[in-house]
Amino acid sequence: MIHPRLTALLSVLILAAASLPATALPPDGSGAADVARIEPQRIDEALGGLVDAGSLVGVSALVWQDGREAYFGSFGLADREAGRPIARDTIVQIFSMTKPVTGVALMQLYEQGKFQLDDPLAKYLPEFADVRVHAGTDVKGQPLLVAPPRPILVRDLLRHTAGFVGGNGDSGPVGLLYRQADPENFGNTLEEMSRRLATVPLLYAPGTRWLYSPAVDVQARLVEVLSGQPFDRYLQRRVFDPLKMKDTRYTIRAGDWPRVAALYLRSDDGVMTRIPDAEAYKLNARETALKPGSWGLTSTLDDYMRFARMLGNGGELDGARLLKPATVRLMASDALPAAATDTSWLPGKGQVGFGIDFAVRIAPPKNAAEASGEVGEFFWDGAANTLFWVDPTNDIAAVLFAQWLPFGKVPLHKAFRDAVYYHDTSAAAPRE
Repeated sequence: MIHPRLTALLSVLILAAASLPATALPPDGSGAADVARIEPQRIDEALGGLVDAGSLVGVSALVWQDGREAYFGSFGLADREAGRPIARDTIVQIFSMTKPVTGVALMQLYEQGKFQLDDPLAKYLPEFADVRVHAGTDVKGQPLLVAPPRPILVRDLLRHTAGFVGGNGDSGPVGLLYRQADPENFGNTLEEMSRRLATVPLLYAPGTRWLYSPAVDVQARLVEVLSGQPFDRYLQRRVFDPLKMKDTRYTIRAGDWPRVAALYLRSDDGVMTRIPDAEAYKLNARETALKPGSWGLTSTLDDYMRFARMLGNGGELDGARLLKPATVRLMASDALPAAATDTSWLPGKGQVGFGIDFAVRIAPPKNAAEASGEVGEFFWDGAANTLFWVDPTNDIAAVLFAQWLPFGKVPLHKAFRDAVYYHDTSAAAPRE
């Protein structure tokens, strides 16, 4: 989810068409091909080709398979104006790839018995005890607010079915009330954010729709309440330090700025314009009160790969166990309720459901137009076109970094996925 302060920069953009000839699907498009081995040259061609064509300023990627590094590549620039190449240690904004990190933090507390998934949210955050659902307007044009059929459950926070509206769309009167409440103001603590959000009517009854929202920010507040620690401190002590993620944080340190990537805005005709650093890194340039669970972290390829590998290893990496294997399996299982037939733009991610803070692939790509992937993988991406996924079937973890807004418009994710899952049946070799 892009922060509301960036939406004004995006209002002039419209969809731009682009295509790539490569596909990783079998000729009949019936599903993802089995992976014999990662072919670095093919990934180089896919990513480097987009940079050479002028579609991207810079891109980097890292793939692990079978417990070892199978691919690393970087192409183009992290800072075009300074002529600085994108590198393995380049620091980028991961935006919504912050969400799975928050999910891991909260599920650690679940393992400790601090809450149950079907507990009412108000049991821990009383401000949500009297929420109301927007049910249209009365004859005077005033909002009609009714009690929800059931309370918001903790489970609803984890799968985006709580009823919250986001700050990016119109969403009528509820969207206006959300913007007036301003829960995402950088001056808010998570406690204040939660209090303000609870004053906004729900857009729909809990459990009836999937709608991307600030629910993960409420997860972060729940971590604070259940652990007794500020959220960012909890992440440092319980996630980043154990995983040795030395470059992942909300506030960029002074000495790290030479490694920070610029953020670009892509116009409808493909021109990349640099967003001034003061705007692009408004949250990260100094210590701010708000430490969102939904977005805000900066990271490097190797740091985020350690997080992805931990998930792929069933919650453990290099002797540091963050979660039990059963908890990771729970997070990676489709949790959408049958009643939630309206899933907004989620089907645009492919044949997926939604687990705990990431999408879960439940069927192979239905045709060659969809990006390649394996049933059982779980993944998520970020507003600036970052991406990660974990594929247990093929023992793959992949991380892709780029830095431009708005999301999409260039088929980068499909190009990368298709190159990773490309399988030449005429020259197949067994995996070692």
